[in-house]
Amino acid sequence: MQLPIDVPVAPMLARLVGEIPDTDSVPGGYLYEPKWDGFRCIVLRDGAQIELTSRMNKSLTSYFPEIVEYVRDSLPTRCVVDTEIFVPSGPMGAQHLDWDALSRRVHPSLRRVARMAEQTPAEMVAFDVLALFNTDLRPKPFTERRKVLEDLFTRADPAGGLHLTAQTSDAEVARGWYDSFEGSGLDGLMVKQADGAYEYGRRSWLKVKHARTAEAVVVGFRRNPRHRGVGSLILAMYGAGDESLHYVGVVNALTDQQRVEMAEELLPLQVALADAPILNGVPGTGSLTSQSLVALQPTRVMEVSFDQLEGSQFRHPAQFRRWRVDRDPRTCRLDQLSLDPTYDLASMLE
Repeated sequence: MQLPIDVPVAPMLARLVGEIPDTDSVPGGYLYEPKWDGFRCIVLRDGAQIELTSRMNKSLTSYFPEIVEYVRDSLPTRCVVDTEIFVPSGPMGAQHLDWDALSRRVHPSLRRVARMAEQTPAEMVAFDVLALFNTDLRPKPFTERRKVLEDLFTRADPAGGLHLTAQTSDAEVARGWYDSFEGSGLDGLMVKQADGAYEYGRRSWLKVKHARTAEAVVVGFRRNPRHRGVGSLILAMYGAGDESLHYVGVVNALTDQQRVEMAEELLPLQVALADAPILNGVPGTGSLTSQSLVALQPTRVMEVSFDQLEGSQFRHPAQFRRWRVDRDPRTCRLDQLSLDPTYDLASMLE
């Protein structure tokens, strides 16, 4: 490809902050956008050549043939655009982002990819433009790049699956978005300097992500030869209306002291693997049986913090907060994880 910028592209990144800054916190001001929770994708187009590349510069092109067609139909013949690929799910007016459906799209079988492109078509939302025709736009202020992007999307049909992200300069509007996103698949806000350039690989943007807490039952732990004591803790919750235990995730970020102290505290609760509680929803083989596993009586409750859910499981390892010796394990139920979307996905797409 002959493009006016260096490829492969090192996407601009964001650093996590604890709160949404005011608009006038920096010279030139901040702009706010939804934080889309999908696959980061840099679109490279030079005439008939179209490439979709991931944040790590892996090709996504073969997995999303419908996205390639969206780009062919709607974007200029020479451009580089920063986007996110997602799969919407649910009825119109109450849609959310479906990470499971998106993850299943990455498959080596082209026949299966083609079938899934029809059954669970992906869509794309754009939030920056790096190059257009022969012009390198990266040094331009973000407000100028946004204007170029808006002009491009006057020709794009939203029904075709290619969208422009919503944006506001009003911090109070952004805080309202942030509150309404929780439980929807959008996992927070992006905060960008209005006059900022696009800096390859730099964490110059800000992101504010949701952090929720829950109480879960510790049903076992795995040993790890790299650590003394506990390697990772296995968490479960009871069904919303029954007495079955459901796997929800793990905790593995612990200090050396915590690992040793937790092993001493939990080992008296050890039971034989044959007597371990049956868990629903265990990923992979569906079994927690292994020589490294220490199964426990389901009597200890832990409060954890987490960000995103994958169905009724933590997408990423949860973070230990504290033991809850005051909690009855059977009060730790899946319905504490339920949050319904309180916004219309379409309102975040311009």
